[in-house]
Amino acid sequence: MNNKRVVIGLSGGVDSSVAAYLLKKEGYDVIGLFMKNWHDETVTLSSECPWLEDSNDAMLVADKIGIPFQTVDLSKEYKSRIVDYMFKEYSIGRTPNPDVLCNREIKFDLFMKIAFSLGADLIAQRLFAPVMLPAGVITATFGGPYFLYLLARYNRAN
Repeated sequence: MNNKRVVIGLSGGVDSSVAAYLLKKEGYDVIGLFMKNWHDETVTLSSECPWLEDSNDAMLVADKIGIPFQTVDLSKEYKSRIVDYMFKEYSIGRTPNPDVLCNREIKFDLFMKIAFSLGADLIAQRLFAPVMLPAGVITATFGGPYFLYLLARYNRAN
């Protein structure tokens, strides 16, 4: 039995659901954390950001595999750190990469702080790629090279 606590970004999708199940099966103390990053329906098409359905899916997954589940509303921070920045950059003729911004500003800042405040020894995001960080090992998502690129920068900075 593993006594380490893992906080996983649980989206309700297949990747994070399977990752949570496998971590629980390996004996980790797993907590599912759903990030609500956008819910302003005045500026989206109705089906573009179905956060409520996704949150319900994540909650059902957590219940099915028997792990605690929490939702955290990061929509204000997402708007100010990602959306507002993107529009500013577009207005001056530059093309920002929202995936890089979200990983840096949300997953490697806000999500990590929340996870560690919940007592996380490890953090999981979708698929696995172990990387050493000051607080221990993080099991990170591989959503493309941008994510792992930021891990290398994080390690150098800290």
